[in-house]
Formats: sequence, structure tokens, C-alpha cells
Amino acid sequence: MPADAAAAAPQAGDLPSALVQRADGVYFKAEVAPALLQAAANQVFLSGAYFRGIDYGVFIRALYGVGPELPEGMKGQPLWRIADEIAPFPSARRELYKSVRIVGGEAEYYFEPVFLEIEGNPPTPAQLDFGEFVADMWSKGIRFGIDAPVVREAIASGRVARVIVARKLPAAPGRDAAIVEVSESIHRSNAPRLLANGRFDLHTFQNRFPQVKAQVRLLRKEPAVPGVRGFELSGIVLEAPPPRDVELTSVAGEGTLVLHIDDTDYLVASVEGFLNVDSKSKRISIGPKIVSREGVSVRTTGNLQLEGDYEEFGEVQEQRVVEGGNITVHGDVFGNISSRGGTIALLKNLMGGSAANANGNIRVAGVASGAVLQAKKGEVVLGKAQNCVITGARVIITEALNCEIIADEVLIKLAAGCAIAARRIEIDAAGPRKQAEMQLHVLLPDTTKYDEKLAECAARAERNAQQAARCKEQMDALMAEQELRNYMQLASKVRKQEVTLNQEQLALFQKMALKAGPSLKMIARLQVEMKEAQVAQQKELILSEQVQQQKLMIIGSARCTIRQIFGDTTVRKMIFNPDLGPAYLLPPKEVKARLRSALGNQPPLHTAPNGDFDWSA
Repeated sequence: MPADAAAAAPQAGDLPSALVQRADGVYFKAEVAPALLQAAANQVFLSGAYFRGIDYGVFIRALYGVGPELPEGMKGQPLWRIADEIAPFPSARRELYKSVRIVGGEAEYYFEPVFLEIEGNPPTPAQLDFGEFVADMWSKGIRFGIDAPVVREAIASGRVARVIVARKLPAAPGRDAAIVEVSESIHRSNAPRLLANGRFDLHTFQNRFPQVKAQVRLLRKEPAVPGVRGFELSGIVLEAPPPRDVELTSVAGEGTLVLHIDDTDYLVASVEGFLNVDSKSKRISIGPKIVSREGVSVRTTGNLQLEGDYEEFGEVQEQRVVEGGNITVHGDVFGNISSRGGTIALLKNLMGGSAANANGNIRVAGVASGAVLQAKKGEVVLGKAQNCVITGARVIITEALNCEIIADEVLIKLAAGCAIAARRIEIDAAGPRKQAEMQLHVLLPDTTKYDEKLAECAARAERNAQQAARCKEQMDALMAEQELRNYMQLASKVRKQEVTLNQEQLALFQKMALKAGPSLKMIARLQVEMKEAQVAQQKELILSEQVQQQKLMIIGSARCTIRQIFGDTTVRKMIFNPDLGPAYLLPPKEVKARLRSALGNQPPLHTAPNGDFDWSA
């Protein structure tokens, strides 16, 4: 080694504190920060030295934390061996290394035979050294990304070649946080429903609206994974874009809560109910109501048999059936709605379909046309109805055209061409429409059995009264006998000790008692019979009063009021059997025949084509 080169080699005392040079090699201190290790390497290279026998993989791993993994024996050790020694890098040797071309994050080097020029001597063939190559590239700004195997092979082969000797390391993006499903119960099943007899109902889906139990885990948050930083050839850090985070609270709606379980966030159902996903906010909610925005059709839902409340934002198509409770439909209804109770609220139109509520109300905001509406224990409220069959405890309509209606109470602003039967009818304006007559029937219950019962009670009460009177007459006749009256007067004074009888008078008194005995026994028997007859008469009077109250309750109040008549309008009585239940419970298919059929022998209450009408019973 030349003297000037040997003098250029740093001494042990001149080494950076992060480096340790021993007889068996050069080491980095493992606990030193990468930035300090980079500074130590830079100090060595700038001092005109290089790392002979450099282990480039360990070198890069120590400086930048990337590259090949450390050898197994080196992991966990306080010192990492990076080279055989620190040697001087003479200027004559440095001139062997040519410039490098950097394009697009890649460094290209042209390998060719090299000659060492020493002053006063002819050029002699020389060979490049990988350790020197690393030091030279460092001085030229390439401090990261040298492809050691490629460079070593190019140096060893001695061939002329243009080689990519270094590449930058792009930053590797991480993984965004994600929300994943953890419960199969939140998935719909559009398979046909399997019936109890083993057959499939092709009109009904297996599980269109999932129902979940309380405390069931629905979703899990997959945490974000940070990306891996990259490096330019200069060693400048290329930071990976930060991954996007997401919180389960962004999708947690009513009936759900976020729990941290085993270091993982879960969205959990806090109540038992139906799962609904809002299409706009993507929030998941659990509640007693089913919410649908797709409409009811063969394609989307099929027929629906629901356990909870239901709200539909789409249409219900022809021949589709929706069964449930508290049903609300925002779109037009062409199919059939059936509710166990609550309210059927149709916010648009009911066209040709039906709405039936077993224990609640029906409300149609728009038009009902060619439809059947039946509220068995509630009221029907309509804006406009035409060609409909309507039954219910109470019916309220703004405009009714060509409809058949049976109810306990009917309130209509305008009725034309309708046939209406109710116990209480109130119409602002009524008349015929085209060929359809305007017929009103005031429902009156058949009270024949009550009248017969009252007559029977009156007859029995009269018989008992007559029996009591006969007993009284017989008693009065016996009491009119003088001897009996004398005895009874004397017996009374003796009991009261108003008279004291001697022995002779006592014997005479006893003879009087023997003679009056049969008459007294007869009077006592007649008194018992009279009392029994009076009690029986009172029972019949009480029973008669009870029957009368029942009759009045059944009759109730019947009334028909028409404020304006604008054409032929007929009002009649219609007798119904109260034992068969309210008249409005008649099956809808029989309503039209009942109201439009022959009217029997009931005389009309009104037939005038104009004026007004007010009648009550």
C-alpha cells in the first residue's frame, strides 16, 4: 500500500462513535439511531476511505431499515458486522470509476476495462472493487439502492456492459381501515320459502328482511395498516401516503352500539329487531319496524309475511301481498295490504288492490279506485274513492263516487251514485251519478227477540200479581168472620198481658182457639203464597228492566242527515240481526249484492230529488 494511501486510512481513535473496528471486522452499534449510522458512514466516505469487504445487505438494513433481513446469528446482537475493515480509497483508484447516469429513479453505469495510471509508469490493467464502488457511488449522491449481486457479477465478469446498478425504492402504500361483516344473520335470502308440507312458495322469499337477536356482533373494524416508506437513490425518505381510517360510529344507527372486545371494535345489536340499512347514510339500525326502499314485486321481495311494523318507500305491484302490522307505503299500491293491527297508511294511491286491517285504521292520502278497504275494528279515512267497496266501524271520505259502503258511522262531504248503509249517516251533498242511483240505508237492529222477552216478562209479572191479589181477597174474607176477629183481639190482649184470665175464662179461651185453628192455618198459608207471588212479580219486573236496557243498547242511536240533495236520492231503513255481529263485518264480496239488490218491503223514508233530509230514531 502506498504511503499516502496508508496515511489516509482513519485511525481507530478517529472513527465515529457509531462504528467499532476490531481485528475481525468493522461493526455498527445496533442501538444507535439510523440517522447517526448514516452520518458515520458519510464521515468514513468523505474522509477518503471505504469499507473493504462490505456486506451491503447489512449496511443498508442498518442505515435505512429496509432490504434483506439480518442473518440469524446477528439478530439481537449489540454489534452488526458490516465489513472486513476500513481502508483508504486513493485518488488513483477513485479515477477508475466513471460517472453514472440517473434517469427515472434508476442509476445506469457503463462497465468497461480499466487501467491504473501511476506517474512515470505505463498504465496497467486493474479491476474494480465492490467496496470502492459503494464509496464512489456515495460521493456521487447514490446512497441507497445499489443492486449488489448485479454489480459484483459485472465486476467479476470484466465484460463491457451498460447495467442498471441502483434503483430507488418506491413507498409501498398501506391498507385503509375497513368494516367487514361478521354475522351471517344480516344477509338476505331470496330463495323461495319452504312450506311445512315440503313444497316451495315461489311467490315468497325465504328471508327478505333479516332479524337479529340482541348482543349479536354485526360488523368488525379492520384497523388501518400503515404503508412502508421508500427511499430515493440519494437516501431521501419517500413517505407512504397515510391510510384512511374509518370508525364504526359512522355506520352505527339506532339499536346498535360499538364495543371494544379483545382489542377489536365491533358493531353489536343492542336490541332484538329487524336490520335496516339507510341507502344514503349507510347507517345500520335495529328496530321493530322493517324499512324497504325497493318496492314489493316479484323481482325484489315477492309476497311478504312480516312479524313487525313495515315501511315501504317503493310501489306494491299487482297481485303482491304484504301481511304485517302498522304498514306504511309511500308509493302507489296495486296489490293487497293486510295488517293485524295498528294503522295502514298509504301515502299515495290504492289502485285496484285491497287494504284490510283486523284491528286498526286505514288511511289513504291519495285516490282509492276499484279497491276493497275493510277495517274490522277501526276507521277508514279517504281523500277520494271511486268504484270501491268500503267497510269499517267508521268511514270518513271527502269525495265518494259509485262506492258501496257499510259502516257504523259514515261521514262524507260529497257522495254520488253510492249505496251506503250505516247507523249514523252524515253527508254534506248527495245525489246520483250517471246510471248509478244514490241509495242510503239506515241500519236498525232487529229487536224481535227482546220484544218477545219483554212480553213474556210482562205476562208472568201480571200472573204473579193476580195470584197475590187472589190470596189477599181470601185472607180478607176469612178475617171478616166475627168469631175469628174476637178470638184474635182477645189473643192479642192476652199476649200483651192486658187481660188476666181465671180458670173458667181460660177453658173458654182454649175452646175458642180450637175453633179458630183451621182458619188461622189457612190465613198463614195464604200469606206465604201471596209473598211468593209478590217476589216472583218483582223478579219479572227487574228482568224486564234489564231486557229493556239491553234493547236500548242494541238499538243505540240511528240518524241520517243530508244537508244538500242534488238528484234522486232514496233513504230506507235496513233491518239487521245484531246477533251476527256488526253489519259492516259482512264479507266485502257480499256488500255490493246486499246494498244494490231489491230493497224488500221497507217503505222509503225519503225520495225527493232536492232539498235536505234529517231523520233520527
